[in-house]
Amino acid sequence: MKERISDVIYKDLDNNYKYLKELLQDCSDVIFREFYIGEIKALIIYIDGMGDKILLDDYVLQSLMLSKKKITNAKEIKDRILTVSDVTEIEKLSEGINAVLSGDTLMIIDGLSTGYIIATRLWPVRGVSEPSSETVMRGSRDGFTETIRFNTALVRRRIRDTRLKIISNSIGVRSKTDVAIMYIEDIAESSIVEEVESRLKKINIDCILDSGYVEQLIEDNKYSPFPQTQSTERPDVVAAALYEGRVAILVDNSPFAIVVPTTLPNLFQSPDDYYQRWIYGSVLRLIRFISIIISLVLPALYVAITSFHSNIIPTKFAYFIAASREGVPFPAFIEAIIMEVSLALLMECIVRLPKPIGATIGIVGGLIIGQAAVSAGIVSPIMIIIVALTTITSFTTPSYGVTSAFRIIRFLLIIISAIVGIYGIMIGLIVTLVHLMRLKSFGKPYLAPLVNADANDFKDVYIRVPLKNLKSRPKYMDTKDKIRQK
Repeated sequence: MKERISDVIYKDLDNNYKYLKELLQDCSDVIFREFYIGEIKALIIYIDGMGDKILLDDYVLQSLMLSKKKITNAKEIKDRILTVSDVTEIEKLSEGINAVLSGDTLMIIDGLSTGYIIATRLWPVRGVSEPSSETVMRGSRDGFTETIRFNTALVRRRIRDTRLKIISNSIGVRSKTDVAIMYIEDIAESSIVEEVESRLKKINIDCILDSGYVEQLIEDNKYSPFPQTQSTERPDVVAAALYEGRVAILVDNSPFAIVVPTTLPNLFQSPDDYYQRWIYGSVLRLIRFISIIISLVLPALYVAITSFHSNIIPTKFAYFIAASREGVPFPAFIEAIIMEVSLALLMECIVRLPKPIGATIGIVGGLIIGQAAVSAGIVSPIMIIIVALTTITSFTTPSYGVTSAFRIIRFLLIIISAIVGIYGIMIGLIVTLVHLMRLKSFGKPYLAPLVNADANDFKDVYIRVPLKNLKSRPKYMDTKDKIRQK
């Protein structure tokens, strides 16, 4: 799968020009510009639309072509004439080609077996804007963009520490997508950093178009519905994770960063928990935990009770349920599946359609179709209430990946509850819990700190104690510097 590019830079410029023309033939956006520096012939190659033409004209071509300095050695061009801050000398032609395809400019000088990469990247970019998937009441409003260097700068702005390390690499045999690994040297566990580097190096694929590719290729268990990495658009979330000893992975062309290792409690946390008073943040976090339990078991519990265990509910309530289901031709199980599938289709439509139309479809689907279904006797009114409550509670979780995972588990619980009732729900929950206990994220238990209880770690799980009491970093992360506040 490797692309064969010659590593030899010939001293004869004409040989280099001929080879590059053949290599990049039928690429109309690649610009070749030959010129003279005094009596020395030179060549620059860049891609139209990705290279900064103003920088090339004013600080490269003009400086070199109009220079009146006497050049005795071609290598003096870089040190005495070229007025560009970022120039890298290379000895392999393949490095120069990769730089050109990334937006930089390659300069080759007649008589030299080395080339120069001039940093001229200037492609169309989206400006820094507020994250659309992670809104907060209080906190910063800047979010990651599709340009990796902008994203590293947003994190660097929040961590002004020389010990913040950024390791750059490229992944994808053809796409050669830039990837950056970020960690704080004296906090992050060395074995985690090494494991991240090792997994990224093992990736052998044609292209990486988004950080979602990387997530799927480095996760521990590819068959689990639960996300084993945390994805975020917020630089403050990444900075907070780095301060806890985690490692961040930034991928060019993607506004989502990957944070590893992650745990299930981490995915229930929101920046609002820390930016507002601890009492309010703790209440919000408890609401999230209660909401996900409700969204997970409520439809299955309704199916189990109406099908097998109607005797465990009060008599008046049982009469009310029976009266609401009068005329409904389907059993509770089919009724629940119809509503869940309809809701899934509705959510997919809202996501895919343009925003103005999506909002309209949401109102039409949620109100008109729901009311029509009840009037037609397809579903009962109480089923509409249960599905609505399930939907509301499921979206209190900040992580969409966790919401999707619990939606899958909810479907399975509905099916098994229709077979064996409440016992099926219990079996399903036990199997899910066993799976979560066995799951790991880069060597760390997915349910940490719940499975390796430590009193200090529980200060930031179900509730968030005052910031003055959060003196140490999570014990399960085994960080080098364990104290964050004295």
